[in-house]
Amino acid sequence: MTNAIELNHISKSFGEFSLKNVTLAIPAGTICGLVGENGAGKSTLIRILMGALRPDSGTAAALGVDVSAPEFLNAKEDIGVVLDEVGLPEYMNAQQIGRMMAGIFSHWQPEAYAGYLRRLALPEDKPFRDFSRGMKMKQGLAVALSHQPKLLLLDEATSGLDPVVRDEILTIFADFTRDEEHAVLLSSHIVSDLEKICDYIAFLHRGRLLLCEEKDRLTEEYGILRGTTEGIEPAAVCGQRATPYGTEYLLRRSAVPAGVPLGQVNIEDLFVFMAKEA
Repeated sequence: MTNAIELNHISKSFGEFSLKNVTLAIPAGTICGLVGENGAGKSTLIRILMGALRPDSGTAAALGVDVSAPEFLNAKEDIGVVLDEVGLPEYMNAQQIGRMMAGIFSHWQPEAYAGYLRRLALPEDKPFRDFSRGMKMKQGLAVALSHQPKLLLLDEATSGLDPVVRDEILTIFADFTRDEEHAVLLSSHIVSDLEKICDYIAFLHRGRLLLCEEKDRLTEEYGILRGTTEGIEPAAVCGQRATPYGTEYLLRRSAVPAGVPLGQVNIEDLFVFMAKEA
């Protein structure tokens, strides 16, 4: 399986913040959820993959092309991007935006664009400046999906959307990656969305990548113990937190003696435990 995204030892500093030696690979045909608190470096990482920021060190490749290489300008045609702030002309309506994009992307699909406008219930004659935040995100997604991209880079693309629309968007992403040449990198604070749809989960905390692993393997590999760790090797304990009902421990199942009752862990709990320990 080829990789749609490859980051090797990426570092980037801005004043007091820095990405630190991030190495990450996302196979084609998959969706990777990027989890992290505000300021963790998610947007910085996505901008590096777009070629909009140069790392201080390390290399980044999207769709097999180094983002610093001249040929990446052509590869950008195959990348759909929606950032936290959707940068479209404020005075244009959806129809005008579509005509503009037809002049930018050589593979622009007006029929697909019209279909996404209908599917996402976007008005065609309302200026972009009058859209709500959720409508702006939907407009950005309609554009990103309508020029035959192979890779989607999405920074908080489901934020501001109601649960029904988010579910529709997640279905669109799942349909997109049925093509094994396609991939999605989706950063989100809404961890439940990532649990529903992602094949891989990457945890970014204070500029460091804590882990990147198949989602199903994560929930199988770890469990929560409520009680005492007596008789359990310290190496099995990956994190802990205090609750009103006592201390909870995140344990690696393979290192726990048989018969110790462990509860299931979800992705949000897993990130909270690991971020506390980092």
